[in-house]
Amino acid sequence: MANKKKVYAFIDSQNLNLGVRSAGWKLDFVKFRKYLKDVYRVEQAYLFIGQMPENQQLYFYLQRAGYTLIFKPTQHYFKDGKKTTKGNVDAELVLYSAAKLFNEYNKAVVVSGDGDFLCLYEYLEENDKLLKILVPNKAKYSKLLKPFITKI
Repeated sequence: MANKKKVYAFIDSQNLNLGVRSAGWKLDFVKFRKYLKDVYRVEQAYLFIGQMPENQQLYFYLQRAGYTLIFKPTQHYFKDGKKTTKGNVDAELVLYSAAKLFNEYNKAVVVSGDGDFLCLYEYLEENDKLLKILVPNKAKYSKLLKPFITKI
């Protein structure tokens, strides 16, 4: 089994959550983790997520479901008189997939329809590591991803 390919998933939790919700669905994280394992043989699923103290139970649930959480501190601000929270995880997702964990896996599944990851997709493709781009809402993803349509 020395030649067994290791597949890791790198998941933009905000993009996943908003994409699924915009399609009118509610994601079952346990089933999604099983799907990643069964369909793509994902050994490690890294979920990049903003960290908020009040979400501790959610984090425990996600870890029990089989995700490795990578946290980003969140920022709070007011927009149009409403409190908004932002935990942009793009830089962390790129750092882990293209540097920190790059030599540990053979193929990557990236979960995001965000065009900000174009350079990552190009890099993974150049290194023959891009297995799939899972777009949470296929009706709404960046046009920058067109060159990777066969991977979506």
